[in-house]
Amino acid sequence: MYDFALIGGGIVGLASAMALGKRYPNARIVVLEKESTWAYHQTGNNSGVIHSGIYYKPGSFKAKFCREGSRSMVEFCQAHGIAHEMCGKVIVATEEKELPLLENLYKRGLENSLSVTKISAKEVQEIEPHVRCLAGIRVPTTGIVDYKQVCQKYADLIEIQGGELRLNTKVEKISNTSKGQVLETNKDTFETRTVINCAGLHSDRIAKLGQVNPQAKIVPFRGEYYELKPEKRYLVKTLIYPVPNPDFPFLGVHFTRMIDGSVHAGPNAVLSFKREGYKKTDFDLGDFAEVMTYPGFWKLAAKHADEGIQEMIRSFYKAAFVRSLQRLIPEVQADDLIPTHAGVRAQALMNDGKLVDDFLIVKGQNSVHVCNAPSPAATSSIEIGKAIVEQIPEQPHLQVALNV
Repeated sequence: MYDFALIGGGIVGLASAMALGKRYPNARIVVLEKESTWAYHQTGNNSGVIHSGIYYKPGSFKAKFCREGSRSMVEFCQAHGIAHEMCGKVIVATEEKELPLLENLYKRGLENSLSVTKISAKEVQEIEPHVRCLAGIRVPTTGIVDYKQVCQKYADLIEIQGGELRLNTKVEKISNTSKGQVLETNKDTFETRTVINCAGLHSDRIAKLGQVNPQAKIVPFRGEYYELKPEKRYLVKTLIYPVPNPDFPFLGVHFTRMIDGSVHAGPNAVLSFKREGYKKTDFDLGDFAEVMTYPGFWKLAAKHADEGIQEMIRSFYKAAFVRSLQRLIPEVQADDLIPTHAGVRAQALMNDGKLVDDFLIVKGQNSVHVCNAPSPAATSSIEIGKAIVEQIPEQPHLQVALNV
């Protein structure tokens, strides 16, 4: 009998297992991951940014966890020798109509207790000489890291704590018992007192397997990236973002210097026809039908039809993608860009067509389900793990660590 079984070996699942091991040193903990490696999906395909928390509604989980998470992530990387850099970023307005939005974003940064600075176009160019804009915001508490390395260290620490790690283990059935729950997988059966669902793209399905209402449906959005050719990397020194549309849930195409020195440009955001659809040609009839028959999707599509069309155009026409990038750096040309990896964002969507804009943690009987944890979940992972521990009722049979 395990005390805790965690489903999902991405950064949130591993951080949660690590937090549980710290809190309950003698607990029996197992992490179940259906893939052959950790951080295979969202975590391993994200932009590697340590976010500051400037975008998120003050008082929300995202704002709180991201602000605190950026500090705890840096401290973790420093403690374990993981390469990272707090290079900062600039958010720039390139049109007059964006200036009020930039001002609102600056005020939000202050409301979230961040050290943000309004800077002129000339000051932006002192940081990023090739950017052309009207004004900007400097956000120094933004950085870069390889989250795959972070996840591997989380996994190492879980094993040191005595936890068990099971790769290639897919949960197929969940049954409630008087003592807890039984998880039937493609390999073994696991009996546990408490289930923690951190299954990302499949979190809503796992919740339903456990007879818990996830309160929303996961809709997959693919984000496609290009990479600057090595000889053009000089165009970007840090991170360069446009002013986001406050009514649209994505940040717009931007430039990100990665920890390995490469520079990625993107992403766009298009509906994926498969929950793990990293290619345009990926298609799963069941996944597709689930989205197409969900009323919330059509309500969302109607509301954001114009933006959605622009995203699809950028997906199929490189020239349109390049034009979006040229708004930030006019020198960028199509020949400077080569396609690179795509990521798929697990975005929870309500039946009324509203996107869940905060982390969503749903409690069940002897279970906790993380049903919405897109960006900035990687930055916030240590803090999300702590929050999940707090969601779990007292465990009288377990030793509690006092120094956590």
